[in-house]
Amino acid sequence: MATTPVKIIRYIRIFMKIVDRLHMKFLVLLLLLASSFSSKEGAAQSVKKGQNHFILFTGLVLTTDSLRAIPFVNIRSHRRGLIGFSDINGYFDVVVKKGDTIYFEQIEKKGSWHVVPDTLTGNRYSVVKLLTQDTGYISDIFIRALPLKTLFAHEFVHRDIPDDALERARKNLENEAVKEELRLRPADAHQSQSLLATQRAQQLYYYNQVPPQNYLSPVAWMQFFNAWKRGDFKKKKKPTSTYISPY
Repeated sequence: MATTPVKIIRYIRIFMKIVDRLHMKFLVLLLLLASSFSSKEGAAQSVKKGQNHFILFTGLVLTTDSLRAIPFVNIRSHRRGLIGFSDINGYFDVVVKKGDTIYFEQIEKKGSWHVVPDTLTGNRYSVVKLLTQDTGYISDIFIRALPLKTLFAHEFVHRDIPDDALERARKNLENEAVKEELRLRPADAHQSQSLLATQRAQQLYYYNQVPPQNYLSPVAWMQFFNAWKRGDFKKKKKPTSTYISPY
């Protein structure tokens, strides 16, 4: 018995319905898999965030008697050593690890320890650290008189007294010392940019032209002969300076 066209169309419709149902099931399965993966990734990221043990440790360092700010306090970690200082207002901010032991020290104050809690949930931790005054002891100094009173005038005139800080500063600010410092110091960014801009301006001024040469200029030769007569090209003795350049 031959299959009629009506039955063929019916079979085709049934087949399309089955395909649509399978397609919808496949899409639902894909959505479920994607949501499960995203939830696992978010949980992993939250776990990673929870495992971040580094925090920002901030606060103020004050005196115990008058609550005044203590500047330039050394902040050390028992694991990494020196990690920062307090500013002129006693404020500090350093990155530490949860559970670290931090040591605050200053030459005029007694050192103090501080343990960062390891149960912190945030990424910041602030404290107000108080330091007490400390008494420092220096070695003994013996002052002895001269054997004879008549030696005082001689010692006062001929004794070589070392320079103090003010005298050393005056010597360092001598003209020759400043010239030496400026000669040895490398150019900064502003000077380099100004020199480069000047050179480019000169090159553009004589663009596609031959720049002038002073080899045959009578004025330049006259200046050369006058300088030669004055002795400008003679070797001159450089003045001695006690300045020692750090470069």
